[in-house]
Amino acid sequence: MNLSLCMIVKNEAATLHKCLSSVANVVDEMVILDTGSSDRTPEIAKSYGAKVHHFRWNNNFSTARNEALKYVKGNWVLVLDADETLTPEIVPQIYSVIQREEYLLINLLRQEVGAEQSPYSLVSRLFRRHPEIQFSRPYHALIDDSVATILAKEPKWQIGYLQGVAILHKGYQKSAIAQGNKYAKAQAAMEQFLAAHPYDAYVCSKLGALYVTTGKINEGIELLKRGVRTSEENYEILYELHYHLGIAYSRLQNPKQASLHYQAAIKLPIYPILKLGAYNNIGNLLKEAGDLKTARKAYEAALKIDDNFAAGHYNLGMTLKAMGLFTDAIACYQKAIKLNPRYAEAYQNLGVVQLKVGNHQASLIAFKNAIALHQEQNPEEAQRLRQGLQEMGLL
Repeated sequence: MNLSLCMIVKNEAATLHKCLSSVANVVDEMVILDTGSSDRTPEIAKSYGAKVHHFRWNNNFSTARNEALKYVKGNWVLVLDADETLTPEIVPQIYSVIQREEYLLINLLRQEVGAEQSPYSLVSRLFRRHPEIQFSRPYHALIDDSVATILAKEPKWQIGYLQGVAILHKGYQKSAIAQGNKYAKAQAAMEQFLAAHPYDAYVCSKLGALYVTTGKINEGIELLKRGVRTSEENYEILYELHYHLGIAYSRLQNPKQASLHYQAAIKLPIYPILKLGAYNNIGNLLKEAGDLKTARKAYEAALKIDDNFAAGHYNLGMTLKAMGLFTDAIACYQKAIKLNPRYAEAYQNLGVVQLKVGNHQASLIAFKNAIALHQEQNPEEAQRLRQGLQEMGLL
């Protein structure tokens, strides 16, 4: 079974090396469609042996991805973006599953590196080359619609997913979003699609969440609720709809409604690791309301699913600190820092708790690390912390 990498790219010289290096010894073919690069992207792709084709960008991701598919020769297709890498741990599972006769599509778990909210998503990126598989939607292009059509006609096929993180994605970091003007591009494309498909639950979820992110909260809630009414039994989309409604109501200072939506999200029968954001956010609501014991249970439930969830360890530490359990809080902050060495807030609160238990030297080291990281990420916070420590006579 031959495996082909299929990508669309434009001006990706900064990230393409890392992406292609992650699959260079995994795939049998690299097909890359360049949509108008002005940097060294095509040359970098060719240096990895990729077959580079060119296509004039028309503001539609599906059109471009479908054009790229035309050049694929392998039996199976792996789709990546330039800001993604394949994890080496998943490769044996990929090799195993593409030998199976029953699968049409394999969903892959993607980790959103640097995402402030939900750290994981399930993406339809590994599929059998089939003449009727094609991408749809101008933004957030995906093959799911065509796969559903095929399954209705050819019920012999199955959809599966692999255990463990398959793709690391850095595109949701704030700097990447700002640099790529992603919000504006996404909104324009999705609004155009919504006009023609007003009850599409998927676009209601994505565009509604985008509205909430950019401050159009009431418009976002309206779309997200519309999606809930029309999503039927697509539990992954329904989770996202409830999850983002929870965020929206939190921003409207309505914790009761937010909590109801997070609880609805958690109850859905989906891959447990996808629920981390809902567990974490409902924990935050409970902590803010002073219900520390229940907040602790929510964070511990998240960490039981994924012990590598740095934000979960940090938030559990904050809860334990508020409960006066300083030694346990220290352990949580240290675990968060081990998982994310650039976690300024974790260093800062570690310093606070170390000071409370009398470990002045350890406290000062933690505070200095926090100041150094804040200086890079938030200079005003670095100055505020530095001044506070000076007033306390610690600096």
